[in-house]
Parts: sequence; C-alpha cells; structure tokens
Amino acid sequence: MTDTTAPQQPADAVLRAAGLRVTAPRMAALAVIAEHKHAEADEVAAAVRERLGSVSTQAVYGVLHALTDAGLLRRVDTGARNAARYEMQLDDNHHHMICRECGRLEDVPCQVGHAPCLVPPAEHHHDYEIEVAEVLFRGTCADCRAARTA
Repeated sequence: MTDTTAPQQPADAVLRAAGLRVTAPRMAALAVIAEHKHAEADEVAAAVRERLGSVSTQAVYGVLHALTDAGLLRRVDTGARNAARYEMQLDDNHHHMICRECGRLEDVPCQVGHAPCLVPPAEHHHDYEIEVAEVLFRGTCADCRAARTA
C-alpha cells in the first residue's frame, strides 16, 4: 500500500494550513514519519534528536500529539505498553496487522472500501453516528514462524 498522504507541499506549508506554528521539531517529526512509516514515538524522538540535537523526548511526544490532533498524523494504538505508532496515511480506510513476536506492523486495506467498514448491529449503536472502525489484526508473521522452526 503506498502512502498517498505524505505532504506534497513543504512541511512548513502543511503545518500552517493545519493552523500550527512552524517549529523545527514539528518539521523534523513530519520528515521522520514520512521516511519511517509506523514509527514508534521513541524512534521518532531519537531521529529528531539526530537531526536537531537536543530535543527532549517529552517535547517530541507533545509534537506528535499536536500533529495528530491537527489531523496530520494517525496514531495507531498497538495495545503494547508505550508502543503507539504514527503514520501519515490518513485519507484512506485501512487497518493494520501486527506480529505478536517481532512487532512488525503492516497496512491491511479495508474490505468494503469506505469508512466505516464495520458497523455494530443496530441494537448496539447506542445512538452513535459511526465515523470509523479501527481494526488491528494480531498474529505471527512468516519470518517469526520460520525462525521458530529453524
């Protein structure tokens, strides 16, 4: 699956269009996530520090939160402690598959094609207007299965 939402315009224009101030940590975080799809927050923090020097992990967490709130990033909650991942692919309707052993995260296209691709039965709607369904498939990837038998 290709990333169709990586900014086509410069990061500073993307930030301004989202109503955010342009800062070096925000620009660096966007660049890191564009290069490393499904990056964990700590991975983003380390890469931002490599680019900019001294930036605290807490500051990067704040940047990721602001970028997610502004709709520039998608936070994928893997259920693992402190292991949310971030991606820029926002405008399609896809889900994720994660390997329980190595943590590899892959995109899985929605089978219906439009959001939400899953809707609870009417008796369980609780009068909600359903906007999105997030699905995380869990299993073991072929590499990890092969390593177990080697």
